Amino acid sequence: MEMRTITSPETPDTGPHYGDAKELTGVSRLLFISGQIPETADGHVPPGFEDQARLVFSHIRSLLKAADMDVQNLVKLTIYLSDRQYRAPLARVRNEAFAGHQFAMTIIIAGIYDPVWLLEVEAVAAA
Repeated sequence: MEMRTITSPETPDTGPHYGDAKELTGVSRLLFISGQIPETADGHVPPGFEDQARLVFSHIRSLLKAADMDVQNLVKLTIYLSDRQYRAPLARVRNEAFAGHQFAMTIIIAGIYDPVWLLEVEAVAAA
């Protein structure tokens, strides 16, 4: 599989952390990861945003690993935030979690299913 970031001089610069579009060629598998929540397997929800984000991203890495993939296979993230105030800490934790890998991304400010959850993230990966 080859992945190429597509940009256009007619769109705003997204910076170094995600791409406007991703083109995939030679794909043989797609993985659609349902919205991951900031809750451990035993039901614990960390109190702070950064800990919740780290937990969600670790769930995504765990599912990638279970599918014999890694973060380099991520193509698209859709991130639901409970409040716009979490944008900066999200960027920090996201960059830490995915080691500079670029993917297409959308962030939506939304009411989350459980008010204790500060974010939910779904992902698409390809191999």
